[in-house]
Amino acid sequence: MVSVILNWPHVSNRAQDKRKLRIQMRTKFQIIAFAVSLVFSFQSQAQTGDTIFPKGELSTAKNHTGNVWLKELNAGDSTFDYAIAVATFEAGAKLDWHIHPGGQILLITEGTGYYQERGKPIQIVHKGDVIKCLSGVEHWHGASPKIGFTYLATTPTQKGRTIWLEPVSDKDYNSLK
Repeated sequence: MVSVILNWPHVSNRAQDKRKLRIQMRTKFQIIAFAVSLVFSFQSQAQTGDTIFPKGELSTAKNHTGNVWLKELNAGDSTFDYAIAVATFEAGAKLDWHIHPGGQILLITEGTGYYQERGKPIQIVHKGDVIKCLSGVEHWHGASPKIGFTYLATTPTQKGRTIWLEPVSDKDYNSLK
Protein backbone atom coordinates (compact mmCIF):
# COMPACT_ATOMS: atom_id res chain seq x y z
CA MET A 1 0.00 0.00 0.00
CA VAL A 2 2.80 2.40 0.86
CA SER A 3 4.52 1.80 -2.49
CA VAL A 4 1.31 2.61 -4.36
CA ILE A 5 0.97 5.90 -2.53
CA LEU A 6 4.61 6.75 -3.21
CA ASN A 7 4.26 5.92 -6.93
CA TRP A 8 0.98 7.79 -7.42
CA PRO A 9 2.59 11.25 -7.90
CA HIS A 10 4.99 9.65 -10.39
CA VAL A 11 2.06 8.34 -12.45
CA SER A 12 0.48 11.77 -12.28
CA ASN A 13 3.66 13.37 -13.63
CA ARG A 14 3.71 10.85 -16.45
CA ALA A 15 0.14 11.78 -17.36
CA GLN A 16 1.05 15.45 -17.27
CA ASP A 17 4.08 14.77 -19.46
CA LYS A 18 1.87 12.94 -21.98
CA ARG A 19 -0.59 15.85 -21.97
CA LYS A 20 2.24 18.36 -22.51
CA LEU A 21 3.62 16.22 -25.33
CA ARG A 22 0.17 16.10 -27.01
CA ILE A 23 -0.12 19.90 -26.74
CA GLN A 24 3.40 20.36 -28.16
CA MET A 25 2.64 17.99 -31.02
CA ARG A 26 -0.67 19.74 -31.76
CA THR A 27 1.09 23.15 -31.72
CA LYS A 28 3.81 21.88 -34.08
CA PHE A 29 1.15 20.45 -36.40
CA GLN A 30 -0.73 23.77 -36.40
CA ILE A 31 2.47 25.69 -37.22
CA ILE A 32 3.31 23.29 -40.05
CA ALA A 33 -0.26 23.49 -41.41
CA PHE A 34 -0.11 27.30 -41.29
CA ALA A 35 3.26 27.36 -43.09
CA VAL A 36 1.98 25.00 -45.80
CA SER A 37 -1.12 27.14 -46.29
CA LEU A 38 1.10 30.23 -46.72
CA VAL A 39 3.19 28.46 -49.36
CA PHE A 40 0.09 27.46 -51.30
CA SER A 41 -1.32 30.97 -50.92
CA PHE A 42 1.83 32.54 -52.39
CA GLN A 43 1.95 29.92 -55.16
CA SER A 44 -1.66 30.68 -56.00
CA GLN A 45 -0.91 34.41 -56.19
CA ALA A 46 2.07 33.78 -58.47
CA GLN A 47 0.05 31.51 -60.75
CA THR A 48 -2.92 33.87 -61.00
CA GLY A 49 -0.70 36.86 -61.73
CA ASP A 50 -1.85 38.90 -58.73
CA THR A 51 0.39 41.96 -58.75
CA ILE A 52 0.23 45.41 -57.25
CA PHE A 53 -0.13 47.10 -60.64
CA PRO A 54 -1.72 45.73 -63.81
CA LYS A 55 0.57 44.25 -66.47
CA GLY A 56 -0.62 46.71 -69.09
CA GLU A 57 -0.85 46.36 -72.84
CA LEU A 58 1.51 44.56 -75.19
CA SER A 59 3.68 47.29 -76.68
CA THR A 60 3.57 47.82 -80.43
CA ALA A 61 6.36 50.43 -80.37
CA LYS A 62 9.41 49.74 -82.51
CA ASN A 63 11.94 50.45 -79.72
CA HIS A 64 12.38 46.92 -78.38
CA THR A 65 12.97 43.27 -79.28
CA GLY A 66 10.60 40.60 -77.92
CA ASN A 67 7.34 41.04 -76.02
CA VAL A 68 7.11 43.96 -73.61
CA TRP A 69 3.96 45.04 -71.75
CA LEU A 70 3.62 48.64 -70.57
CA LYS A 71 1.27 50.30 -68.12
CA GLU A 72 1.58 54.05 -67.58
CA LEU A 73 0.62 54.86 -64.00
CA ASN A 74 1.28 58.60 -64.08
CA ALA A 75 2.11 60.98 -66.92
CA GLY A 76 4.39 63.81 -65.84
CA ASP A 77 2.67 67.20 -65.67
CA SER A 78 3.34 70.72 -64.41
CA THR A 79 2.58 69.73 -60.79
CA PHE A 80 4.21 66.29 -60.63
CA ASP A 81 7.02 66.12 -63.16
CA TYR A 82 7.64 62.37 -62.93
CA ALA A 83 6.20 59.85 -65.34
CA ILE A 84 5.72 56.45 -63.67
CA ALA A 85 5.21 53.21 -65.56
CA VAL A 86 5.38 49.44 -65.11
CA ALA A 87 7.23 47.45 -67.78
CA THR A 88 7.06 43.66 -68.00
CA PHE A 89 9.43 41.77 -70.31
CA GLU A 90 9.19 38.16 -71.37
CA ALA A 91 12.46 36.20 -71.25
CA GLY A 92 14.91 37.56 -73.83
CA ALA A 93 12.98 40.81 -74.48
CA LYS A 94 14.98 44.05 -74.34
CA LEU A 95 14.72 47.74 -75.09
CA ASP A 96 16.89 49.41 -77.72
CA TRP A 97 19.79 51.59 -76.65
CA HIS A 98 18.38 54.87 -75.39
CA ILE A 99 19.00 58.03 -73.35
CA HIS A 100 16.85 59.71 -70.70
CA PRO A 101 17.61 63.47 -70.74
CA GLY A 102 16.45 63.73 -67.10
CA GLY A 103 17.64 60.29 -65.94
CA GLN A 104 15.46 57.43 -64.70
CA ILE A 105 15.11 55.17 -61.67
CA LEU A 106 14.11 51.52 -62.09
CA LEU A 107 12.72 49.55 -59.14
CA ILE A 108 12.99 45.87 -60.05
CA THR A 109 9.83 44.08 -58.85
CA GLU A 110 10.08 40.62 -60.47
CA GLY A 111 12.48 38.33 -62.26
CA THR A 112 16.03 38.73 -63.51
CA GLY A 113 17.16 41.37 -65.97
CA TYR A 114 20.13 43.04 -67.57
CA TYR A 115 21.21 46.68 -67.43
CA GLN A 116 24.12 47.99 -69.48
CA GLU A 117 25.61 51.42 -70.06
CA ARG A 118 27.49 52.01 -73.31
CA GLY A 119 31.13 50.85 -72.98
CA LYS A 120 30.55 49.06 -69.64
CA PRO A 121 29.80 45.42 -68.81
CA ILE A 122 26.25 44.13 -68.34
CA GLN A 123 24.90 44.21 -64.80
CA ILE A 124 22.53 41.44 -63.70
CA VAL A 125 19.60 42.83 -61.73
CA HIS A 126 17.05 41.01 -59.56
CA LYS A 127 13.82 41.64 -57.70
CA GLY A 128 14.47 44.32 -55.07
CA ASP A 129 17.33 46.04 -56.92
CA VAL A 130 17.26 49.76 -57.71
CA ILE A 131 18.93 51.03 -60.88
CA LYS A 132 19.74 54.72 -61.35
CA CYS A 133 20.06 55.56 -65.03
CA LEU A 134 21.99 58.81 -65.13
CA SER A 135 20.78 61.63 -67.38
CA GLY A 136 22.36 61.66 -70.81
CA VAL A 137 23.93 58.17 -70.48
CA GLU A 138 23.32 55.70 -73.32
CA HIS A 139 22.04 52.40 -71.93
CA TRP A 140 19.59 49.54 -72.38
CA HIS A 141 17.73 47.17 -70.09
CA GLY A 142 15.74 44.01 -70.56
CA ALA A 143 15.06 40.47 -69.38
CA SER A 144 17.66 37.76 -69.09
CA PRO A 145 17.52 35.04 -71.77
CA LYS A 146 15.58 32.52 -69.63
CA ILE A 147 13.71 34.60 -67.01
CA GLY A 148 11.21 37.43 -67.44
CA PHE A 149 11.65 40.81 -65.78
CA THR A 150 9.38 43.55 -64.40
CA TYR A 151 10.18 47.01 -63.07
CA LEU A 152 8.55 50.21 -61.95
CA ALA A 153 10.17 53.17 -63.74
CA THR A 154 10.09 56.77 -62.64
CA THR A 155 11.31 59.31 -65.17
CA PRO A 156 11.41 63.10 -64.85
CA THR A 157 9.96 64.71 -67.96
CA GLN A 158 11.04 68.36 -67.65
CA LYS A 159 14.22 67.79 -69.71
CA GLY A 160 12.49 65.93 -72.52
CA ARG A 161 11.35 62.49 -73.57
CA THR A 162 13.42 59.35 -74.09
CA ILE A 163 15.76 59.45 -77.09
CA TRP A 164 15.74 56.08 -78.84
CA LEU A 165 18.88 54.79 -80.56
CA GLU A 166 19.73 51.52 -82.37
CA PRO A 167 18.62 48.01 -81.31
CA VAL A 168 20.87 46.07 -78.93
CA SER A 169 23.01 43.67 -80.98
CA ASP A 170 23.19 39.97 -80.17
CA LYS A 171 26.89 40.53 -79.45
CA ASP A 172 26.05 43.17 -76.80
CA TYR A 173 23.17 41.14 -75.33
CA ASN A 174 25.31 38.00 -75.06
CA SER A 175 28.43 39.79 -73.74
CA LEU A 176 27.79 38.84 -70.10
CA LYS A 177 30.98 37.54 -68.52
